[in-house]
Amino acid sequence: MTASLAHPASLASTTGPTSPSPQSLPDNAIELRGLTKVYGASSTGKPVTALDHLDMVVPRGSIFGLLGPNGAGKSTTINILSGIVVKTSGIARIWSHDIDDDARMARSAIGIVPQELTIDPFFTPRELLELQAGLYGVPKRERRTMEILAAVGLADKSDAYARTLSGGMRRRLMVAKAMVHSPPVLVLDEPTAGVDVELRQQLWAYVRDLNNRGTTILLTTHYLEEAQEMCDRIAIINRGKLVANEPTATLLKRVDAKLINITVSETVASLPPSLAALGIERVDDHHLRLSYQPTRMALGPVLTMVGEAGLTIGDVSTEEADLQDIFLSLTAMPGAGAAR
Repeated sequence: MTASLAHPASLASTTGPTSPSPQSLPDNAIELRGLTKVYGASSTGKPVTALDHLDMVVPRGSIFGLLGPNGAGKSTTINILSGIVVKTSGIARIWSHDIDDDARMARSAIGIVPQELTIDPFFTPRELLELQAGLYGVPKRERRTMEILAAVGLADKSDAYARTLSGGMRRRLMVAKAMVHSPPVLVLDEPTAGVDVELRQQLWAYVRDLNNRGTTILLTTHYLEEAQEMCDRIAIINRGKLVANEPTATLLKRVDAKLINITVSETVASLPPSLAALGIERVDDHHLRLSYQPTRMALGPVLTMVGEAGLTIGDVSTEEADLQDIFLSLTAMPGAGAAR
C-alpha cells in the first residue's frame, strides 16, 4: 500500500538561514535576463544554441510551469540554475542572488529534483538526507531528517536500503533530498515520470502544501493536463526562445476556438440549410456539432436558430481549447530543430 504524504508545519519556510528577512523578500524567485547557452561544435561541425537570449521571471510564491518540446532548452535552463552547466552569457538570479557573483547563496536558495533518480543504493533514506544536509552545511541541531521523511511518506522506510525502495518511493526520496536545507525555491523536473496515478495525486497534494506555505515551485512536465491544473503561470520555450509567458487562464484563451455539441429530439436525416450556413455539421440522426470562434460568434443566436429550424434541443455540451492545443500551436513551427 502506498503511504500518504503528510503536511508538515514548517518544511516550506522561506525565512530560514538561506533567505532574506520577511521585509526584504524578493518579488521574483528566479530572474533570467538575456540568458544564452551555446554548446561547442556538434557532430554537424556547427555550434548549437540551446538558449537564445531567454528573458523570464518566476514570481515569488507561484507554481510556475516551464514547458517545451524535447530539446527546447528546459534542461539547459535548469542545469544552469543548479550550477551543472555554465551559461555563455546573460544574467540569472535565484532569490535575488546572482548565480555567478553570489553563487553560494544562489545555490542554497534552490532545491533541484532532477528527472533522473540519483540515489546511492547502499545508503538508507535517513543516511542520504543526513549526507545531503551536511553538504549544504545544515548544523545537526537544525536538521529535520525524520520530519521530512514523514512528510513524503517514507518514515517507515528510513532505515531500509535505497535499493529496496519502489520507483515511486525513490521519486519521493528525491523530493526529500531537495528539501533538507529548506530552500525557498524548488525545481521539479518531470517529477511524476513513471509514477502511478495514486502517488501522482499524493505528490501534487504535497507540492500544493509546500506552495501554500511559501515555497515557489518551478515545474517541468510533459503531462500538459498536470501543468494546466497545477500551475498559476506557464512559460513555453521552443528552440531556446521564449514563445509564451502568461497566467494559465490567459494562455488558454489564446486559441479562439470552441466546439459545441447539440443533441436534438427529432431525427435529422439531412441538415436544414439555415443551420448548414452557420457551419453546423450533422454527426448522426440526433447529434449536431459546430466549431466556432467565441470572439466572432455568440452561442445564444446559434441555439435560437436551431429552435427556429424546428428542432428541440435536448442537451448542449461545449469543448474548449486546452493547454495541448496552445502548446502545439506555439511549438509546431516549420523547421523546428532540437536544442538540448
